[in-house]
Amino acid sequence: MVAVPKQVAGNSMLGNSSIWGDVKCNSYLLFHGETALGNGLRAFLYFLGLAYCFIGLSAITARFFRSMENIVKHSRTVVEVDPHTNTEIIKQEKVWNYATADITLLAFGTSFPQISLATIDAIRNIGNLYAGGLGPGTLLGSAAFDLFPIHAVCVVVPKAGELKKISDIGVWLVELFWSFWAYAWLYIILEVWTPKVVTIWEALLTVLMYGLLLIHAYAQDKRWPYISLPLTRGERPEDWVPAEVASVSCEDDVYGGYTEILAVEEDKNEEIVDILSFHSEKREHSIYQKVPAAEDSVESSNRPFQKEINLEDLPVLQLWKKQFVDALTLESPESRKLNNAHLRVARILWQSLLAPWRLLFAFVPPYQIAHGWIAFICSLLFISGIAYIVTELTDIISCVTGINAYVIAFTALAAGTSWPDLVASKIAAERQLTADSAIANITCSNSVNIYVGIGIPWLINTAYNFITYGEPLRIENAEGLGFTLMVFFSTSVGCISVLVVRRLILGAELGGPRFWAWVTSVFFMLLWLIFVVLSSLRVSGVI
Repeated sequence: MVAVPKQVAGNSMLGNSSIWGDVKCNSYLLFHGETALGNGLRAFLYFLGLAYCFIGLSAITARFFRSMENIVKHSRTVVEVDPHTNTEIIKQEKVWNYATADITLLAFGTSFPQISLATIDAIRNIGNLYAGGLGPGTLLGSAAFDLFPIHAVCVVVPKAGELKKISDIGVWLVELFWSFWAYAWLYIILEVWTPKVVTIWEALLTVLMYGLLLIHAYAQDKRWPYISLPLTRGERPEDWVPAEVASVSCEDDVYGGYTEILAVEEDKNEEIVDILSFHSEKREHSIYQKVPAAEDSVESSNRPFQKEINLEDLPVLQLWKKQFVDALTLESPESRKLNNAHLRVARILWQSLLAPWRLLFAFVPPYQIAHGWIAFICSLLFISGIAYIVTELTDIISCVTGINAYVIAFTALAAGTSWPDLVASKIAAERQLTADSAIANITCSNSVNIYVGIGIPWLINTAYNFITYGEPLRIENAEGLGFTLMVFFSTSVGCISVLVVRRLILGAELGGPRFWAWVTSVFFMLLWLIFVVLSSLRVSGVI
């Protein structure tokens, strides 16, 4: 029996109804009774659900970043023999180098929502001669979100007057080259080499280019002859992130001696990262000291005291128990000190809204286990689960509203799935002494989006179509995607040019005088708006 391929040019994502129309969308998320609701109410509820999923992505990204930090700072003992004295020299050597960590752990991990979404879309699309629209549209929109809004946030993160520059400009140029080549390669596939179709060999080459990026960046980092740029490397701290001392507040023995563990370097709700809180006075100016032993015991016996404790020295089960306790705590000690009752109530309501996510993610093991690998993998699994829900919601929203799936992918879906990139780059710009990882996450995430995020889904579909039907994978609205690539390439040149000008004039890509930092930020946001508007109008057939 010969398999007959599906010839449908599109799928349910494209929608068959409208908010203002009388046609009902028969798709639903949980219950069939959802179809009895009006299109307007359904769209509103589904958009709320989408926003709530994006909050969950932000929450799990914070845990992911902590686990990744623990992985990167892991070192091994190396024994060398001094050739002159013939004595053994024992030293600690980092397992991960900066370039590899930025491209693999940081960029791949923060891009995992987009990769998961595109892969899920490809699996659902198996047997269809036409590629799904969510994957490419989301990844192109995500690339623009990474390049423009995330740069806009990172450039104003440093304190006024503080400058953070890229220390290894050679590695950044290599990453930038592969980022631009990724979109040039995509345009060649869609418009030049095999217009409107993707073959299995093109998909395979796309995936293999991610390996070439890794090798080239590592060669540049190690300054291999002939294939590395002859550029000097600036000073970069020994540690991937500055060393921190966790100051905690301890009361009488309830959790084995640690009733409340309030890490100074973390916000009271570390799972939800506040993107707009560029500086925390509490973090930078709070000084905690051990209570002198000679202090009157009567005065100190009934009062909590501050002391420094290394969180990694605490028992693992104790830390894991604390995660569940924190997840169910709706009001932190800092909130109790507020004099404004309305603000306290607002915070309690907000914590109640976040409680389901916090309780769910409390099952992720503490990042102190196995150098953070278990927490890293569990975080990626949770990200995949949320990405699947986001895929279903977006499919239904397109069906209910009649909005083109590519428009949703360019805007809401791209911004939501890029939230981990924004969180990770913002944290890196805050905590690291240089701009390497913050900017490398942006450029490498864009490369990962194409080589892995589009390459693997295309490889899945092309391999199935080639084996089953002997046909390539057809790309619906390839002209629209080609136009989007041209718009992105043009606007990205403007973005990179501004970074170069800031490096030449101010001496750094991030920070500097507050006025010019905000001017740069606004310019980047304007570039993003230009991309979104032009791309949406083109795929909708307006231009």
